[in-house]
Amino acid sequence: MTQDELRQLLNKVSTQETSVEEAVSQLRVAPYEDIAEARIDHHRAVRCGFPEVIYCEGKEVADIGRIAQTILQHAPYVLATRASHEMYDALKVVDSAAEYHKRARCVTIVKSPPPRQEGEIVVLCAGTSDLPVAEEARVTASCPGFEVDTIYDAGVAGIHRLLSESRKIQNADVLIVVAGMEGALASVVGGLTDAPVIAVPTSVGYGASFQGLAPLLTMLNSCAAGVAVVNIDNGFGAGYIAAQIARKKHQIES
Repeated sequence: MTQDELRQLLNKVSTQETSVEEAVSQLRVAPYEDIAEARIDHHRAVRCGFPEVIYCEGKEVADIGRIAQTILQHAPYVLATRASHEMYDALKVVDSAAEYHKRARCVTIVKSPPPRQEGEIVVLCAGTSDLPVAEEARVTASCPGFEVDTIYDAGVAGIHRLLSESRKIQNADVLIVVAGMEGALASVVGGLTDAPVIAVPTSVGYGASFQGLAPLLTMLNSCAAGVAVVNIDNGFGAGYIAAQIARKKHQIES
């Protein structure tokens, strides 16, 4: 049950369209469900606005299928990250609506599309090699119903490519900036906008980038004050945070 569904249920109780007993019955689902290989957190969407997500690396294909099936019994959609094509095939058996986002390495299954959310989220990446992480962020932020705009291959080596998108950057409610090598793009974007910037360092780069450590340190030391940083290659975490920021901003405004 999502937060919106919970509000609708409580409104029906207050207007006597639904009895207290019926509401209790709908809310009786345990906060989590133990299926041996996992404990599925069915109340995650109520608390956090986002159903539990499946991180696929290290899991057995059969386990992923069973976890997804259990989540879908109580959630309108499921997101599986770092998924292989073999895992997608297993999820396609669970639900034919499964969609594989190859570059993002994600699978989504949408049982009922979420309502369109207000909020301007923009994902930028420095180079084409950063696209897998940027796409993971975009798919994640899109799941709750946000339309996510993108500015790809706009690194500081050709700064005019970024500056040509100034209007889009300045109109955003929150921006995700994905960059490897030295990771300078996040600081530059942070100096162009009054919106929060979520920086994502990637493991793209030659040896001295130390698999993403160099851009991570650059982003942590950003001289642009509005930049926050997630872990190396964590597009999912950035997309999740961006959706939370955009949702909360428009809840306050409304």
